Amino acid sequence: MKKLWAGRFTQKTSGMVESFTESISFDRKLWKHDIAGSIAHAKMLSKQRIITQKEANSIIRGLRQIAEEIGKGAFAFSPGLEDIHMNIESALTDRIGPPGKKVHTARSRNDQVALDLRLYLKDAMQDIISLLQRLQKTFVELAEKHQDALMPGYTHLQRAQPVLLGHHLLAYVEMFGRDRERFQDCLKRTDICPLGSCALSGTSLPTDRAYTAKLLGFNSISGNSIDAVSDRDFAVEFLACAAIAMMHLSRLAEELILWSTEEFSFIEISDRFTTGSSIMPQKKNPDVAELMRGKTGRVYGNLMALLTLMKGLPLAYNRDMQEDKLPVFDSAETLTACYRVLEEMMRNVKFNINRLSSTAGKGYSTATDIAEYLVRKGLPFREAHEITGRIVLHCISKDVQLTGLSLPELKSFSPKISEDIIHVLDPAESVKARTSFGGTSPSEVKRQIRHFKKVLK
Repeated sequence: MKKLWAGRFTQKTSGMVESFTESISFDRKLWKHDIAGSIAHAKMLSKQRIITQKEANSIIRGLRQIAEEIGKGAFAFSPGLEDIHMNIESALTDRIGPPGKKVHTARSRNDQVALDLRLYLKDAMQDIISLLQRLQKTFVELAEKHQDALMPGYTHLQRAQPVLLGHHLLAYVEMFGRDRERFQDCLKRTDICPLGSCALSGTSLPTDRAYTAKLLGFNSISGNSIDAVSDRDFAVEFLACAAIAMMHLSRLAEELILWSTEEFSFIEISDRFTTGSSIMPQKKNPDVAELMRGKTGRVYGNLMALLTLMKGLPLAYNRDMQEDKLPVFDSAETLTACYRVLEEMMRNVKFNINRLSSTAGKGYSTATDIAEYLVRKGLPFREAHEITGRIVLHCISKDVQLTGLSLPELKSFSPKISEDIIHVLDPAESVKARTSFGGTSPSEVKRQIRHFKKVLK
């Protein structure tokens, strides 16, 4: 098979080299974007009278036929033609003859692949942003449904203070919101058209890059042709956004795994989203959440792979950059799959409200409320903290919770303590008192829910 660049060579490419250098096995994912770029490029060449309208029509018609074949799975990709660009161009020339040889006028595979990757990521990020919004809505719905349910809040994985389950769920809505913002911001720097930069120096032909960018839906065009073909910052940034997003999913997965254990018994994950053991008949394993946690490592690795790939490359394009696609494809597909399965799984999680509520006040979780009660009575916080610590120590020695102490016992620790301390020990009262902006009080949780329902419309 004759290479499209074979004019300068006198020997046939080694089969071993063809196998080693091909990228069609993975960059065929870019076929829609490659064809869209070529159609826009042909329209621009015709507009600028670099090729005739008849030639452009023939090119566009041939490209659309190829797109239809690929969509049906009837197109034969050839590793000998290296990549998606040369596979499509070769097929186009076979179909329409000489006009097919003109489609590559005033461009290079260097700006072509940069274009395709940007188009791919624009589509991928728009999907991810939409999925994140859907996931936020799901968590807001769950928070609204369980807005009054008490649960123990944790720090260091130790019971800390009672909170509302709705408040805990809304924490993830905030996380997903930051993820959305990061992808939206990354999208701005991805939405730049490099086509027309050619190999690295532009072209002497009278092209109209702004017209091509407009046809392809780009917001702007790249300003420096060398940078345009050598830039992969947008891909690195996408992978960084994906890594942070997966970190959030991993933290959530960890909580779902813990909460579904017999020891916590806070939730039950639907049978549809769990698996069994090959040897232990009683097992119900949270494999979906565990895989989500595990796939985080893949996405982290993809970020490090591309950072390492790019760190020593001189300007402009280098063949090393062929290796940029697999990390990007894998992270986009992994993140998308995680969001889709997580949304459906969360809609099928059953919260054990009785268990959550019964544990909310244990572990001396209202101790901070006692300290704040003493502050309101006029004691310095550090003194109030020490007194409360002694009260907790007394409870430990008696093996009782704070609510198990009598009023005389409590008074013995400070003359500031009186009958009104009793309601302070109640987890429900503790939650009601947390009225600071963003706190866990019912009024604040309701406000947060109203806010998210408004902004997520």
